Amino acid sequence: MAQGSDSNDTSFTRSPSPGNKEDSSDDVKKVLRREKNRIAAQKSRMRQTQKADTLHLESENLVKENAALRKEVKRLTDEAKYLTNVLNSHEPLCSALSSQASEIVYSPHGAFHQPHINSPRFQH
Repeated sequence: MAQGSDSNDTSFTRSPSPGNKEDSSDDVKKVLRREKNRIAAQKSRMRQTQKADTLHLESENLVKENAALRKEVKRLTDEAKYLTNVLNSHEPLCSALSSQASEIVYSPHGAFHQPHINSPRFQH
C-alpha cells in the first residue's frame, strides 16, 4: 500500500486534544467568522440587486414621463403656431387692433400684450 492511504492515518484531520485547544477555538472562530461574512456578502448582494431593480424602474418611469412631456411640448408648440396664425389672419380684420396698433406691445417670442379692453380708449 502507498503511504497516506491507511484508514487510521490522522495526519490530515484535526481532532481536539488537550494540547490543541487553542487551534480548536481558532478553528471555531474562523468558521463563525466565515459564516458571518457569507451572510453579510449575501445581504450585500441582495441590497445591490434591489438597488439595481429600483434604478431600473425609476429609469423606465422617467423615460415614460419624458415622452409624455415631449408630446405635451409638441402639442403646445403646435397650438401656439395655430393661435399665432389665427391672430395674424384676424389682425387686418379687427378695427380695434388696427386703430390702436401702436398700443400693442409685441415680445420677441411672438406673444403680445394688449391694453385692457375697459380702458377709455376702447369705449365707444
